[in-house]
Amino acid sequence: MKSLNLSLLLSLAVTVYCLPMAKVTVKDEKFAESYLKKFFNLTEESETGTVRRGLNPVTIKLTEMQKFFGLKITGTLDSDTLAMMKKPRCGVPDGAVARFSTFGNNLKWEKNSLTYRIVNYTPDMSNAEVDDSIDKALQVWSRVTPLRFTKIRSGTADIMISFGRQNHGDFYPFDGPDGTLAHAFAPGPDIGGDAHFDEDETFTYRSTAGYVLFMVAAHEFGHSLGLSHSDDPGALMYPVYSYSNPDTFVLPRDDVNGIQSLYGPNPDKVPGPTPPTTPDSCDSTLVLDAVATLRGETLFFKNSFFWRSYSQRNTPEQTLITNFWPDAPINIDAAYESYELDSVLLFKDQKVWAFSGYDLLRGYPKPISSFGLPSSVKKIDAALYNSDTGKTLFFVGTSYYSYDEAKKKMDPGFPKQVHATFSGLTTKVTAALHFKGFTYLYTGSYLNEYSGGRLMRVLRNNYFLPCTKP
Repeated sequence: MKSLNLSLLLSLAVTVYCLPMAKVTVKDEKFAESYLKKFFNLTEESETGTVRRGLNPVTIKLTEMQKFFGLKITGTLDSDTLAMMKKPRCGVPDGAVARFSTFGNNLKWEKNSLTYRIVNYTPDMSNAEVDDSIDKALQVWSRVTPLRFTKIRSGTADIMISFGRQNHGDFYPFDGPDGTLAHAFAPGPDIGGDAHFDEDETFTYRSTAGYVLFMVAAHEFGHSLGLSHSDDPGALMYPVYSYSNPDTFVLPRDDVNGIQSLYGPNPDKVPGPTPPTTPDSCDSTLVLDAVATLRGETLFFKNSFFWRSYSQRNTPEQTLITNFWPDAPINIDAAYESYELDSVLLFKDQKVWAFSGYDLLRGYPKPISSFGLPSSVKKIDAALYNSDTGKTLFFVGTSYYSYDEAKKKMDPGFPKQVHATFSGLTTKVTAALHFKGFTYLYTGSYLNEYSGGRLMRVLRNNYFLPCTKP
């Protein structure tokens, strides 16, 4: 058995979407204290020192945690913070706030040619599917570095890959279905670099009815190569599981920066798509793709992400679109909530998707012509549902159409010029929202507030989506 002396254990956990709790109990407070001791180094020694200096140690550690996860910094155990604590997660401390991070002293392999061996296979998938998933997960990292991986079938490899359940031989037992999905060890001799996967999980090749092995393995191999966790919710090295389509996955910029800080770039300069960057709500030049409501929440879309904002939560929650709707498109053009369908509709190019809760409605995606739009309309720039009139406005260039949701057909006399209805608006509408009787039309990084057709105010686009940084 390999030694544990020179390695750090990291584990990958599944995201659970939970609403904030209404009241913090004594039991919650004890749970929070235990959480801070485990993940943010709240110790009795540090408590004594900080109390003597007149500082509350729990407040300090809560602040550290809130900064790491992008929560509103209150220094108190509010419902948002407790909800984050209760999500299954990685078992390693999160440490300092950073985007990508590495182990102390930039722990890494001192060679670029590494071997790996799949010791055993999961019965959830065919051996060929496991082989392909592991190979592609390693390619994620070799594509952007000088690292090269060779598979061996016997003996000891640099990265030993195995499936096991509960107590599986490394003194870090798994916890059954869900929770911890896998763990890996930092580079080094003996157990260093090895990756273990919890056999009590259901691993899949492509299906979302389980955990896609490619995604779990790609994250774990980041640890095997020397990366710790990132606080960037779009990064592969974020502590929680995120679904992405393996066939279209591109390593995000934060992960590229992290791994190249250890090994440098790929000298072969393999051509490929530009690494995606996580959008920042504090970016004053941010142009949203779409804004919509859904069952009391407001959704703000940008690239492959969206923010969820609702009254019970202090700060918007940012997540990947495909974490909620695996069948949804990204980089959408428009969105709105259909009260008739009790769904959110997402538009991209000449198609529309409708999701009720997490599920794609039967018969979707449909062509946008199903609304009665002419074939000359190749895409919708923005959509707005007005609950007062029961009409949905589709903005196309400097014109707009009006759709009657009850009659399910276009109103006669359209399209009309936007400026003819909304005074002073001569540029393209990029997103739209109806809220408390007002119409809000986004034009790039600006937000125009209308009452009827009268312009009331011009606002920045962060009016509804505030910056969450301290």
